[in-house]
Amino acid sequence: MDNLSIKKSGLAALALGAIGVVYGDIGTSPLYTMQVIFSESTGVPLTQANILGAVSAIFWLLTLVVTFKYVLLVLRAHNKGEGGVMALLALALSTLRTQDKRARGLLLLGVLGAALFYGDSVLTPAISVLSAVEGLQVVSPALAAQVLPIAIGILIGLFWFQRHGTHAVGRFFGPIVIVWFLALASVGIWQISQVPDVLHAIHPQYAWQFLQSRGGAMFIAIGAILLAVTGAEALYADMGHFGRRAIQLAWLGLVFPCLALNYLGQGALLLQHPEAASNPFYLSFPQPLLIPAVVLATLATIIASQAVISGAFSMTRQAIQLGFLPRMRIIHTSASEPGQIYIPAVNWALLIAVIIVCLAFQSSSALASAYGIAVTGTMLITTILIFFVMRQRWQFPGWVAWPLISMLALMDSVLFGSASMKFMQGGWFPIVLSGVLIVLMTTWKKGRHLLLAGMVNTDPKLMPLIANLVDSKLPRVQRTAVYMVSNLESVPQALLHNLKHNQVLHQRNLFVHVKFEDVPLLNTQERVRVQKMADGFWQVELHYGFMQHVDVPQALLQLRLDSETQNGQLLDPFTCSYFLSRDIIVPDVGGNMPRWRDQLFLVLSRNASSAVEYFNIPANSVIELGSRVQI
Repeated sequence: MDNLSIKKSGLAALALGAIGVVYGDIGTSPLYTMQVIFSESTGVPLTQANILGAVSAIFWLLTLVVTFKYVLLVLRAHNKGEGGVMALLALALSTLRTQDKRARGLLLLGVLGAALFYGDSVLTPAISVLSAVEGLQVVSPALAAQVLPIAIGILIGLFWFQRHGTHAVGRFFGPIVIVWFLALASVGIWQISQVPDVLHAIHPQYAWQFLQSRGGAMFIAIGAILLAVTGAEALYADMGHFGRRAIQLAWLGLVFPCLALNYLGQGALLLQHPEAASNPFYLSFPQPLLIPAVVLATLATIIASQAVISGAFSMTRQAIQLGFLPRMRIIHTSASEPGQIYIPAVNWALLIAVIIVCLAFQSSSALASAYGIAVTGTMLITTILIFFVMRQRWQFPGWVAWPLISMLALMDSVLFGSASMKFMQGGWFPIVLSGVLIVLMTTWKKGRHLLLAGMVNTDPKLMPLIANLVDSKLPRVQRTAVYMVSNLESVPQALLHNLKHNQVLHQRNLFVHVKFEDVPLLNTQERVRVQKMADGFWQVELHYGFMQHVDVPQALLQLRLDSETQNGQLLDPFTCSYFLSRDIIVPDVGGNMPRWRDQLFLVLSRNASSAVEYFNIPANSVIELGSRVQI
C-alpha cells in the first residue's frame, strides 16, 4: 500500500471517529427541534407554508452556521492543532501586545465562553437523554410516568462509567452513532418519497418568507430553530482529537446530508399528517420500528452526552493551567492519548447539576428554553475572538474581515437574542450558572495574582541568600533538594524553614518553576531550561502547553546539572527530596478584594488538590512546610 493510500485510510478512520464523538450532540437535535418549533410555546400554526418555511430555515441555518462558519472558517483557527474557546482565546491574545487594553476584554470573553460551555455540559446530557426516552410515550402513553426515572438512571450510569475513560465509552458506543445517522437518512428518504413536494424547502425563499411572516414573533421561532445547530461548537472543541480535514470530511460526506434528509422527512410527515406534530421524529418511523428507534436514540444520546462531558474535563484542565481554577485531581485514562482524562470533582458536580435540571424542568421541551442561550452565547464569543485572529494573525484585509465578521456577528446576535426571549421560561439557568462560574474563576485568578505579588514584595531575594550560603559552614547532605516555587526570584519559604529547623544544606539545590505557555502542546525538547546560580544551586524552568499533563520527576530526568562538562551530571531520582510550601492564607483587612471574595478564595484554596498529585511527585519523597501568607 502506497503512502497516499495509507493517508486516505487514516483520514477515513479519523472521520469515522469524528462521527462517533464530535457529531453526537448535533446529530441528536432532530429528536426535539421540529417538535419545539410547532409546540404551543412558539405559536407557529401548522400550515403548509410554515412547515416548508421551518424546514428551509433549519437547512440554511445548518449551511451558514455549521458548514460555512465552523467547518470552512473557524476550523482554520487551530492552536498547534487544538481547538475550543480557550485555545482560540490564547490564539487571539497572542496577536495583541502585552499592554494592549483589548487583552483584558478578550480575557473576560474567554472566561465567559468557558462558563457558558459548562452550562452546555449540564444541559446537553439532560435534554438529549430525556428527549430519547420520551419516545416511550409514543410507544405507550402509559409509560409517560417512567420517562424521568429511566432518564435519570441512564444519566447516573453514564457519569459512573466516565472513570473508565473516553476511549472505553467511545469504543462501545461509537459505531452506534454511524448506524444512527444512516437511520436518520433512511427514515427521511422514506417520508420524502411519499411527499416529494417537501424538497421545495431547499429554496431559501421559504425560510425568508417564514421568518418575515412571523413579525415580532420571529425571534420566538428562531429560538426554536436554533436547536438544530446545538453542538456546532463541538466541531471546533474536538479538533485536536481528529484534525480539521477528518471533521470536515465527516460533516460534508455523511452528517450534513443525513441531517438534511431527516429534517426534510419530518417536514414531509407533517405535510401529510399535521397531528404528528406532538413528536414528529418518532412518528416518522413505522410502528414496528418504534421500540428499536427508542433504543437506538437512547444509545446515540449517551455518546452525545459523553462528548460534551469529556469536553468539560478538557476545558477544566485548560482553565487550571491558565490560572482560572484551583488544582484538581486529574486521572489519565489512556497511556497513548494524553487528551483522554477524567476529573472526579467535575464529573460528580456535573451529575448533581444534571439531575437537578431534569427534576426541575421535567421534559426536553421545557429544557429547550434554557439550552439556546448557552449555545448561542458561545457562538457569538467565538465570532468575536476569530476576528482578532483573522485580522492580526491571518492578515485578512479590512474590506474582507469586517463585512464577513459583521455578517456572522449579526447572525449570532439574532440567534442569541431569540434564545434570550425564553429567559423567564428557563433561559435564566445558564446565565445564573455562568455568573457563578465567572465569579469563581475571576476570584481565583485575582486571588492568586495578589498572593504571588505579596510574596514577591515580602519574601527576601534569592540571589543574595545564595551568595551567603555558598560561603557558609553549614553541613551538606549528599542528596538533591527540589524546591517547587511560583517565583524564581524570591526565596521559597520551604528553604527558610529547612535552614531554620534542620540547619543543613543539600549538596544539590534546585529551584523549580512550572510555567504554562499560551499554546496547547510543547515538544519535550522545549521542556527544560536550567541556569546555574552558584556551586550547588540551579534555577530550573519547566515549560508545558496548557493541555499537557505535568510530571516534574519525569521532566527532571532530562536535566544535566553541569553544562560545563561534556556529558553533564544526570539527576538521580532516588536521591531527590521535594520541598513544598503549604500556604496558610490569611485575608488582610482592607485588602484588594472585598471580604466575601477573600473568604471565597480561602475556600477554593483549602479545597485545591494537592501539589503532590498535580505535579505527579512521589508522596514518599515530599516534605511540606507551612507558611502564613496575607492577601
